[in-house]
Amino acid sequence: MSVTSALYGMKSVIGSKLFVKLPIPEAGPGIHKQTFIVTGANGGLGFESSLHLSRLGVGKLIMGVRTLAKGEEAKKKIIEITGQSPSTIEVWPLDMDSYDSVKAFASRVVAELPRLDGVLANAGVMTTQWSLSEGHEKTLNVNVISTFLLYLLLLPKMRESGTRTGQISRFVIPNSALYNMAPLGELDPDQDLSIIKRLDDEKTANMSGRYPLSKLLVLFAVREFAKRSSATGKGDSIVNTPNPSFCKSNLAQESADSRAFKMFEKVMARSTNEGSRVLVHGLLAGSETNGQYMSNCQVET
Repeated sequence: MSVTSALYGMKSVIGSKLFVKLPIPEAGPGIHKQTFIVTGANGGLGFESSLHLSRLGVGKLIMGVRTLAKGEEAKKKIIEITGQSPSTIEVWPLDMDSYDSVKAFASRVVAELPRLDGVLANAGVMTTQWSLSEGHEKTLNVNVISTFLLYLLLLPKMRESGTRTGQISRFVIPNSALYNMAPLGELDPDQDLSIIKRLDDEKTANMSGRYPLSKLLVLFAVREFAKRSSATGKGDSIVNTPNPSFCKSNLAQESADSRAFKMFEKVMARSTNEGSRVLVHGLLAGSETNGQYMSNCQVET
């Protein structure tokens, strides 16, 4: 990580907090007919994004959660706040730690949803502790591998929905300005090991930089999948990766007890409601966002 990259990341956080007022999401034409999915929907940015979508009056909201009881409680709160019909929200099980769960969720989407207008793949992890998930380092697996597994499984449904309804479908993956601070040593070319195998090596893993690196990999993959998907001629779809900036949430639980972190969070963090506006903007944005990193509701090049 260069000094320039670190300064850029800090500038993004400070500038977003002090000088940017984010627009509140507004409903577009026909949103009452549209169907959206939010993963990790029972808390933090996922809950606030779900709240925005319900307030806008979406036809159907699928809340993907690891624990159904927590999801149902979150649904109850959203209905109480927005006054929407309980039938507009469904809570489905989804564990991004499990490929079987991701596949079962995607199969249910294909079988049960008449249309799919947007997916907010919000579920993610941030940890400096080494552990395995489906044989891979957990941050790499949840934030990158399982997220794009879900994308690829849902892509045919997204294309079919867009062709049939005329409403292009979007797949949105939250990002972070921390990608600028990602350590690149583990990405250096190696004749013997693939990048994934190197990142799965506990002995050499740089876990302090694993979350930023996972977000850099998300950005690389979003750009590549957007380019390849657009070239197939099988139907249009949008995949983008907006940065909600530093927000008050449960993501950084390992730092929550740090006095310095608490001070920085109090002064510089956006509320989860503010950060979720950026994510919902990505769900409603146009084709100019395909393959793009977004910050403060704008494409950033």
